[in-house]
Amino acid sequence: MSLRLGDIALNFKAMTTEGEIDFYEYLGNGWGILFSHPADYTPVCTTELGKTALLKDEFARRNTKVLAVSVDPLDKHLGWRNDINETQHCTVDFPIIADESREVSLLYDMIHPNVSETVTVRSLFIIGPDKKIKLMITYPQTTGRNFHEVLRVLESLQLTAGYSVAIPADWKQGEDVIVALSVSTEDAQKKFQKSVKIVKPYLRYTPQPNL
Repeated sequence: MSLRLGDIALNFKAMTTEGEIDFYEYLGNGWGILFSHPADYTPVCTTELGKTALLKDEFARRNTKVLAVSVDPLDKHLGWRNDINETQHCTVDFPIIADESREVSLLYDMIHPNVSETVTVRSLFIIGPDKKIKLMITYPQTTGRNFHEVLRVLESLQLTAGYSVAIPADWKQGEDVIVALSVSTEDAQKKFQKSVKIVKPYLRYTPQPNL
């Protein structure tokens, strides 16, 4: 099944390192990140899960829960988690799904047969409070994710969900944003009272509105 942006993220139940979960119940009314890693006891995945654990407070500040998935069994997850904690100087306390049946991996199209018929690529989904898919990123098995970018795009999605703005290239927290095309310049000047800088009729900047 091929998922697209705006589709409803499909619910599932699964056994994880934190016990059995219902995906929707786990996410609650907040944001969620579901991401896959190809296999346990592999070097790139070890750094990725360690980085995710170290960013626990950053995700919490953004009302976001994380959830990893691998096709390896639960006992391997538990043993590998000890290695991650030791080598990455962290505490992995978010769920890692033991997807031996590949039910979740197939549900979210994480197995790409031209790469491997058995293990997942590095897929990542950001899911909004409405349970819709807001972002999909797929990396090859050999390249680790940029978690600074994951946080940046999460911030941008939360900002654009609450305000009539769009996010320019390379934007970082605190920088100016773009007034959405759906807002006229006249309305923008009323709506964004800090300032509206008009570069072109279609390109108008305003200070980040939630600061």
